[in-house]
Amino acid sequence: MAPPILQFGTGRFLQAHVDLFVSQALARGEALGGIAVVQTTASAQSTARTAALAGGAGGHPVDYPVEIRGLVGGRRVSETVRVDSVRQAWHADTHWPQVIEAVATDVRVIVSNTGERGYAPDPADGPSLLSGAGMAAPRGFPAKLAVLLYRRWRQQPGEGPSLFPCELVPRNGDTLRAAVCELAKSWQAPASFIDYLHDECVWVNSLVDRIVSEPLLPLGAVAEPYALWAIERQRGMVLPCTHPAIVLTDALGRFERLKLMLLNLGHTFLAERWLAGGRPRDETVLQAMGDASLRAELEAVWNDEAMPVFDALGEGREARDYLVVLRDRLLNPFLAHRLADIAQNHASKKRARIGLLLSHADRLGLPPTQTRLRAAMANDEELHR
Repeated sequence: MAPPILQFGTGRFLQAHVDLFVSQALARGEALGGIAVVQTTASAQSTARTAALAGGAGGHPVDYPVEIRGLVGGRRVSETVRVDSVRQAWHADTHWPQVIEAVATDVRVIVSNTGERGYAPDPADGPSLLSGAGMAAPRGFPAKLAVLLYRRWRQQPGEGPSLFPCELVPRNGDTLRAAVCELAKSWQAPASFIDYLHDECVWVNSLVDRIVSEPLLPLGAVAEPYALWAIERQRGMVLPCTHPAIVLTDALGRFERLKLMLLNLGHTFLAERWLAGGRPRDETVLQAMGDASLRAELEAVWNDEAMPVFDALGEGREARDYLVVLRDRLLNPFLAHRLADIAQNHASKKRARIGLLLSHADRLGLPPTQTRLRAAMANDEELHR
């Protein structure tokens, strides 16, 4: 019997977020059960993690550390939490039949963190995958889900799992559902299966928020004390667990705006300055925050360019409260959060974060006084001319 939670992704974030929450909930009897993780990439690092996690296969959980380090109200916190929620570890390319069987019979919740480009279809995936020809795993993540849910529909047509994508994509549940449904339609899947995807599977919009700065080897991570999983309420939704860091809400957009337009925007602004200024190659967020001139620029972005938008949205008080906590998070003396890592996929991150704030400012009719942020977006436009 497979665990009731299936997780696509083996990286340090999920190890220190969802896996940790489920582990702590299991100890209280407040989780569905354990987790089966699925590796979907070919990287050597992912393969090593999967092999280490597979040491707990057969119902004997792996026990790995998550080091929680940071500031809470200006006070230093440092503790180690042991995580033992993973019960199975599979590689999609070599264990695809096991993954199919698990989803068809036992899985009630599917969690994913496949990266910002994870919803893109792979042209190598075709309709023959639905027939199970060769039992080979599809290349793209939407195709993997389409095949797994098709098999589930054939075996249990009236009961779909709850899917919790954790990718930092606005309305991630709706977006992933659209990607899977469009792919299934392009494969000319039965209309009743498309209805099943829409009506029986529960695609949950959620937002994850925790800085996990570095991995531990072979398993584990270093993470900040702050943790949030904001989940939009939906009819029929099955939660993987209950946990103090899980917040059910009818206003997910407020949580998304705080994270994207303050934390992530702040990170991207620092990365913009790092890329443009010839700054030290291994500079961290903490080191950047220690540069008085750069810190003053970031504070001006938050206070003069972002806060007027939150005020106009009627969310100014929440934003200022969030910013108080956020300063502690970025001044965390324990986390080696490198700007080089943050700067990956920089152009797309600017559009998703800075571009989002500027679109709100323009829609609300605010004066175009966001000089630093508009200059950052102009830099990107100049590069693409």
